[in-house]
Amino acid sequence: MAVPKSKITKSKRNMRRSHDALVAGNPAECANCGELKRPHHVCGACGHYDSREVVAMTVATDMDEDAA
Repeated sequence: MAVPKSKITKSKRNMRRSHDALVAGNPAECANCGELKRPHHVCGACGHYDSREVVAMTVATDMDEDAA
């Protein structure tokens, strides 16, 4: 069974983990509606990508909510 020859210090351990930190997201503004969206993804608010509509979004009305 593999056993370490000597103790790994906190400093060495933390230096090894220095690249594991989470990075903040990089939201971009949608060119169509101005909402923040992930880069290279379809906008969740309006369904546009690269200045064209790729997902048809439906508008919820009061009648739709009552029927459900």
